[in-house]
Amino acid sequence: MTVKRTGALAGLRVLDMSRVLAAPWAGQFLADLGADVIKVERPGTGDDGRGYGSAPMGKDGQPIPGAAAFHLVANRNKRSLTVDLTTPQGQQVIRELIPHMDVLLENFLPGVMARFGLDYDAVHKLNPRLVYCSLTGYGHGGLYSDRPGYDAVFQAQSGMMAVTGLPDGVPGGGPMKTGPSYVDVTTGWTATVGILAALSYRDRISGEGQHVDAALMDTAVYLQSHVVQEYLVTGAQPQRNGTATLASHPARVFRAADGYIFISAAVQQQYVKFCKLLAIPQLSEDPRFATSQLRHEHRELWNSIVEPVIATRRRRELLDELVGAKVPCALVNSYDEVFADPHVQGRGLKVRMDHELAASGAIDMIASPVRLSASPVAYELRPPLLGEHTDEVLEELLGWDAARIAAARDSGAI
Repeated sequence: MTVKRTGALAGLRVLDMSRVLAAPWAGQFLADLGADVIKVERPGTGDDGRGYGSAPMGKDGQPIPGAAAFHLVANRNKRSLTVDLTTPQGQQVIRELIPHMDVLLENFLPGVMARFGLDYDAVHKLNPRLVYCSLTGYGHGGLYSDRPGYDAVFQAQSGMMAVTGLPDGVPGGGPMKTGPSYVDVTTGWTATVGILAALSYRDRISGEGQHVDAALMDTAVYLQSHVVQEYLVTGAQPQRNGTATLASHPARVFRAADGYIFISAAVQQQYVKFCKLLAIPQLSEDPRFATSQLRHEHRELWNSIVEPVIATRRRRELLDELVGAKVPCALVNSYDEVFADPHVQGRGLKVRMDHELAASGAIDMIASPVRLSASPVAYELRPPLLGEHTDEVLEELLGWDAARIAAARDSGAI
């Protein structure tokens, strides 16, 4: 039975023809906001992301097939439709669905959708109101548009790795990627913003859809923000500083007696409080450390004085004192500690969704960060099993009967 979607985007219909993470993440963002997102997958194997990472345990004591972490994290609130795009019959199924859609989302290399007869120009003729979003590594246009790539490729090529990690000449120094797939996820947001902007333009101004071109490389450069802007202003390559900031001090991770704590006390008022709290008020009066910039310039000397003091303190006690003094700080938490945090629990950053195949009958998922007072995010559909909604979608949108569905399945088109 079709679940009636609720939320800010209820009534919007999206054909999600994407795989793995970045583009499916955009599809889930729209789905969490209430859009009816229909995920198109290969018959038999499905989205490549179904096999990436660990899967929840099923009731038979084995991992749930096709429910690995990459799939779970980016496909909630969607319906799964299996179609073989390499067959003329499968391509025709998509053409018949397009007039019913507001958005089409795809992340094939440029030229692939044209081979299927489903590129933007062809699809625009079938549904002029459709917003067509292509999410690729290098974009549609440019010297590298035909190159494949994944998150870490763009962290390297965009300069992000060059400014991330410990400095050269210290143990562990050298370029480093971020832990999570930062570029993938932020490009998913780029695509989402572009889609919503195009829908707004369609509905308020033009009456027609347009092509949204979202690229991981573009986003990787853009999201580096002030670090890139510093280079553009000065022409100087920013250096890696580990957990410290590029131009102010102190704002870095310190080793306490029982673990790590991040402290940001570069602002002068906070710095004076910080020194008083650590019983080293003389450092706030020392002319060598009179400003944040001077402290950064003389940071090795400053660190040699302060690090041994912090190393004697237990991090939770120090955190409480710093919080009381209004000095920005945080423990460097493991994920266990993150989800045990009462603030995180109070904000509901983990949600539990029913899943009939899971050993416990449910799975835990990351909650959406979007908070809307009148049309809140609703967690209505667990990530779908492969092809779970094929019959439902074809019957509901195209009016196919059981015989036609069976014939298409027998032909391998679905």
